[in-house]
Amino acid sequence: MERSHILIIDDERVICEGCRLVLSGKRFSTTACYTGKAGLDAMAVGDVDLVLLDMKLPDMDGMDILKKVKSDHPSLYVIVMTGYSTVKNAVQAMKLGAFDYLTKPFTDEDLLIAVEKAVENKRLVEENLSLRKQLIQRYDFENIVGGNPAILKIFEQIRRVAPMESTVLLVGESGTGKELLAKAIHAHSKRAARQFVAADCSALSPGVVDSELFGHMKGAFTGAVQNKIGIFEAAHKGTLLLDEIANLNLDTQGKLLRVMEEGEYKPVGGDRTKHADARIIAATNMDLKSLVDDGRFRMDLYYRLNVFPILIPPLRKRGDDIPRLAYHFLRHFCREVGKKIQGFSDDALQVLVDYEWPGNVRQLKNVIERLVIMADRPYLDMVYLLDNLNTPLIEKNESAPETHQELKEAKERVLQETYARIEKAFVIRALQSCDGNVTHAAEKVGMQRPNFHTLMKRHHVNARDFAANPPVHPPQ
Repeated sequence: MERSHILIIDDERVICEGCRLVLSGKRFSTTACYTGKAGLDAMAVGDVDLVLLDMKLPDMDGMDILKKVKSDHPSLYVIVMTGYSTVKNAVQAMKLGAFDYLTKPFTDEDLLIAVEKAVENKRLVEENLSLRKQLIQRYDFENIVGGNPAILKIFEQIRRVAPMESTVLLVGESGTGKELLAKAIHAHSKRAARQFVAADCSALSPGVVDSELFGHMKGAFTGAVQNKIGIFEAAHKGTLLLDEIANLNLDTQGKLLRVMEEGEYKPVGGDRTKHADARIIAATNMDLKSLVDDGRFRMDLYYRLNVFPILIPPLRKRGDDIPRLAYHFLRHFCREVGKKIQGFSDDALQVLVDYEWPGNVRQLKNVIERLVIMADRPYLDMVYLLDNLNTPLIEKNESAPETHQELKEAKERVLQETYARIEKAFVIRALQSCDGNVTHAAEKVGMQRPNFHTLMKRHHVNARDFAANPPVHPPQ
């Protein structure tokens, strides 16, 4: 462990030497200065973690030194040393930013306890700042893939609401990334150094939901063999995401409302209230207002949650983000499995863009993960997609036909489009297997060269693309 450097500023040499003897040999290194000016000079040029500062110095007043230290080195910890007659000054020094004070004469144990407490506190603060910085970097908007105007609007909303304490309601279909956005709100909030707790309300069974949310006391019910903290206590001082909140029953909704309004709750079987201080972010894939109208969601809770709603569009509504996401996941999973895949062919990318993605970003991520796992080539083309996807990626859904004639026309159109895609994949595969030689490809599949060439022209397939790897076009 790196040793902490402690600067001792005291005009009494016996005090300086005594402190050095106690602290040296531990996990500390020390430097002693006998005047205020010498101490300030040492701080300016040295790497100091903690200052032991005497309040009575021959050349400068200790309070003036403290003010300058907190001005020039705000992260530097100071413990002031004072005699009995100047304890009042020590209290004033604490108000100016000193971490602690020692009253002379102090024991070796008093010194060690004060120094270790200050060093440990400094370490924890620096660790929290480091973790917060990492959290912000991880959930920075640059790391959340999306350039669609609707997504950029959401980023701006998060920038505005994150530093506040306001309740946020995230509304979007399953798989649209509600938890990721909730973590971004937490990372950019004043609570970023605290814990982020996510609770899936759809996974809480009615019989234990109160226990899960508020905890329970030993003996509160059969099976309660010990005290258990609830989700609210686990999220104390941090951020609590209540995902799929529409799944809570009306009774639990009432208890949640009381917690949000009064900031207090009782564990199941408990007789003492506990204080709840967690920022609430709620998420749902349902229309809560419609549930209110149907009597399945409390109106008062709805308005308590709907302080700052953020509407997340489904992936099918932002097709321009699909190539970005596809390449993002491709790079991610290539790093995970140690493969080098150049990208997608234009046809393969178009297949991904045209698909409806009912499972949204989560489904796209799972599809790309499977493709990377199964990949045995340096690029992913349409043939590869058709070979390795369990669920066919079809064109975007059309509106339902209204007449029998429209139904027949729709059937014919779907068959033509599906067959055309299979036919094009057939031509590409043949050319790939023959390195772009049209004659050999036609012979291999049992067709006359002119007929095979007609198929190539129909589907705009160029044989030169298969003499080597076809061109790959990552998104800009």
